[in-house]
Amino acid sequence: MSTTTALVLHGAKDLRVMKIQEQRPLPTPTANEVQVSINATGLCGSDLHYYTHGRNGDFIVREPLCLGHESCGTVTALGDSVTNLSIGDRVALEVGLPCRTCALCKQGRYNICKSMRFRSSAKTFPHLDGTLMERTNHEASMCHLLPESVSDAGGALVEPLAVTLHAIRRSRPPSVQEVESNREAGVETAALVFGAGAIGLLLAGALAAGENFSSIVVADIDERRLRIAESMGLGLKTVVIPRGGAKPENVDQTAYALENAQSVAGVLVEAAGTEGALKVDMFSRVYDCTGVPACVQAGIYASAPGGVLVQVGMGHPVQTLPVGAAALREVDIIGVFRYDGFAYPAAIKLLASGKMRSVEEKVVTHRLRFEEGERAFELAGKGVDEEGNPVVKVVIEGKN
Repeated sequence: MSTTTALVLHGAKDLRVMKIQEQRPLPTPTANEVQVSINATGLCGSDLHYYTHGRNGDFIVREPLCLGHESCGTVTALGDSVTNLSIGDRVALEVGLPCRTCALCKQGRYNICKSMRFRSSAKTFPHLDGTLMERTNHEASMCHLLPESVSDAGGALVEPLAVTLHAIRRSRPPSVQEVESNREAGVETAALVFGAGAIGLLLAGALAAGENFSSIVVADIDERRLRIAESMGLGLKTVVIPRGGAKPENVDQTAYALENAQSVAGVLVEAAGTEGALKVDMFSRVYDCTGVPACVQAGIYASAPGGVLVQVGMGHPVQTLPVGAAALREVDIIGVFRYDGFAYPAAIKLLASGKMRSVEEKVVTHRLRFEEGERAFELAGKGVDEEGNPVVKVVIEGKN
């Protein structure tokens, strides 16, 4: 049994996390596994929660845990039964390990398998280490071949891009025929994306790569992030979300919040404006990538009759929503959790097409070496770097 160098979390803000590179045992791959030398791993919100608080919601770190799950690498060894990969292949690792036998798994919805084990998550105990390590073994069937046209940084974006493609697919986007029909009626088929973080920008880029919407609006409170969206060259419209003022005295908090949400929705629709002779008449699809209650509330009011609001961001577990406003206009509210079996191959195909190249260049704002792990986590948690530039996606490049 050999060893692999890993970045290991011992507790909230435990500085040993990044300064001590622990040697962890790495057995020979089993028959159905491959050994992968990790080239790049992106940091996401759950990694930051574990690093900052020692927990992610109800999932508490109870033993040293290696984080990281947005990763790609190069195959260095094969299990005896592996036939779909060869040594030297570059692969994106899909790190959720479902049971494969339950009804949900057989339907292809293994992302909500009750027995799912996810690398870098403290949900199950003993924990299953993530990919912030020099080398790792992984199921060959969950290693997806990357074409040469996809960079290592792009390989690290496969996982979050898969989340966005799953969200879009769950929203049942309008057909090309529906878009054309709306155009003939003088109305744009518009989509609204709340949040210009990594997920929001990837989602907007994926929407722009398709033909399901004639107008795509990205909304955020941070003008600097919106400038990133504008710089991707995809024709996205951007809107700064207006901040609500102080609640007047003797006004019910819920009533005030919903009134403010209606006002924000009006600003978003108005700001989306017109395109030539076409107008935006509310939004056919709304994708909330923030989890912020005010955004979800405004998203419902901004949705067109028969529209869909997709909850992508994992924010407040309990929210006050204007369900009546949704029901009266038959606005569907849909939740998403990670991705199903469709998403990884679709994400790789989209990246390989070249349509997401400008998105990749703008979303991956910082690339750091494996030895700079502590700074990478601190940087990702601050949201801005030392020069005041926005931090969207931090990628830790492999030790090799």
